[in-house]
Amino acid sequence: MKISIVAGGPEHLIPDLKPYDLKRNHIWIGVDRGTLFLLKDGIFPQHAFGDFDSVSSDERKIILDSSIKVNQYRSEKDATDMELALEWALKQNPEQILIFGATGGRLDHELMNIQLLYRSLRVRTDVKIIDNRNEISLHLPGCYDIEQDQGYSYISFLAQSEEVTGITLVGFKYPLEQANLQAGSSLCVSNELVNKSGTYSFDSGIILMVKSRD
Repeated sequence: MKISIVAGGPEHLIPDLKPYDLKRNHIWIGVDRGTLFLLKDGIFPQHAFGDFDSVSSDERKIILDSSIKVNQYRSEKDATDMELALEWALKQNPEQILIFGATGGRLDHELMNIQLLYRSLRVRTDVKIIDNRNEISLHLPGCYDIEQDQGYSYISFLAQSEEVTGITLVGFKYPLEQANLQAGSSLCVSNELVNKSGTYSFDSGIILMVKSRD
């Protein structure tokens, strides 16, 4: 099963969602205004989460009058709408969770949404944040295969722990072998695959991988 979550970030940064729609074994979740984005795109979400303070009264009525299962919360609460939606999604034990509409708006929300990826590490679920220029994911130590993607020209690795040790990049324009990456270092920014596939591995720490294009 796959789950896709659409939040209410700037609409122009959300890619066309139809290619991501598997039709079967696929749950769509709208978060606040993201619910309207889904309906506008012709995708009917099964669930909606939020306080819906970013929609008008008429738009809220459209959401509440639909057959969507709406989980509505007070504006004053101890978790963001996105956190509540992701927490529910992780409990469903899906193979993958894709998050859209989580970047490009308020910086505090964007940074928090990226930090929410840490929750995926606890249950070893594949979670990605995607916008029309980037794909973001968080990784624990190990060896990973990576395929060349025409949609993304660059691949960057950012340390999300004080230090990441033993980084080895094979099949990249700028290869590395058993290198160490400190938090705040740009050593692994803007790399590229030179072959159709490659591998990246590291021994300790946490890495944020960002696939991007200009």
